[in-house]
Amino acid sequence: MNLDDWQARIERLHPQEIELGLGRIRAVAERLEVNVFACPVITVAGTNGKGSTVTLIERLARAAGRSTALYTSPHLHRFNERVRLDGEPVSDAMLCQAFERVESVRGDVALTYFEFTTLAALCVFQQAGVDLVVLEVGLGGRLDAVNLIDADIAVITSIGLDHQDWLGDNVEQIGREKAGILRAGRPLLFAAMDMPESIAQAAEQGAARLIRAGEVFGVHGSAIYWQQSGSHHLEVSDPLPLGRDNLAAAVQALALLDMLPADIAAVAASTILPGRCQHKRIDGCDWYFDVGHNREALQRFLSLLPAVTGRRRALCAMLADKPAEQVLADFQAHVDDWYLAGLGGSRGRSASALAGLLPDIVPRQIFANVAEAVAAVREQQSGEDQVLVFGSFYTVAEAAAALAVEL
Repeated sequence: MNLDDWQARIERLHPQEIELGLGRIRAVAERLEVNVFACPVITVAGTNGKGSTVTLIERLARAAGRSTALYTSPHLHRFNERVRLDGEPVSDAMLCQAFERVESVRGDVALTYFEFTTLAALCVFQQAGVDLVVLEVGLGGRLDAVNLIDADIAVITSIGLDHQDWLGDNVEQIGREKAGILRAGRPLLFAAMDMPESIAQAAEQGAARLIRAGEVFGVHGSAIYWQQSGSHHLEVSDPLPLGRDNLAAAVQALALLDMLPADIAAVAASTILPGRCQHKRIDGCDWYFDVGHNREALQRFLSLLPAVTGRRRALCAMLADKPAEQVLADFQAHVDDWYLAGLGGSRGRSASALAGLLPDIVPRQIFANVAEAVAAVREQQSGEDQVLVFGSFYTVAEAAAALAVEL
């Protein structure tokens, strides 16, 4: 089977897209002998900032001469983006071999899509024998598939309201779930300034070493600071695509492992992540793409945008389980024209449902899909305009495909 065949097969294995719990994956991981690594493992959870932080950790470690393995999700264009060795997506052949290996031992265990692909990634990483494994949590922390692995360093980037059906309806409950990635006697880094009390309680109960932003590491003006055999302080000039707060967390995590390069600022300045406030000049107009899908992420997106002299046009499509009403309310004062598109699939939201969340006086156009919305924007835009594409990984991926641009 080719990679597409495997993807289709894996999607049909389990009746539910999401079923949290470690029992199924742990049983298969033990048969595969991929549940323990000889090298250090950093696991990163959080509501926002996970992708940026794991990317910075990977790039900095590579700049320090270490070989790396990175598992992240979701992907924008190809599944291979989720499984990287030394910064490069692995081949279809390598993934298919890993899928075959998982299938050969799983027996009658009905793994979810994420559990199956996580096990495949771990197979790839074990075979590669790298110096550092970096794992991004998919959902929550305590019961997420990557929590199968005992992290040497656990990082929580932030806590916000997202996936409330699964994690809880307040930041204290969500914080406790995400803190489930900690391990006794090992560091737990919390990278945001506002920390729920449940994080501190979980660290104390779990005997983890809590290291907080604003105390041991963090951001001060245009500089970051951290601890490594003493205090360190580094001025970091703009532009900094993935943010000083994420950089500070990545630097502190690697400092604990003595894996920092000499040229931290240069590495950070050159590290981008597709779909994170990403700028493209298209048809003489400025387009900005962001995969953010909750209030905190998109407020950050807004704060990073430059001023616009023409009209600001927003192309938005969001899944039904995301807080669209809050997001649209935040953007209303900053947008002149709305292009609302529908997303398909079981979690999709129609453009008309999205439009119903805007006041009647707000100018908007409704489209069945993102491609149609893109075509309308291109027809109506002028050179002084600014186009914002946001709301979901699916939104950004479909817009990039319609525009034939590489992100």
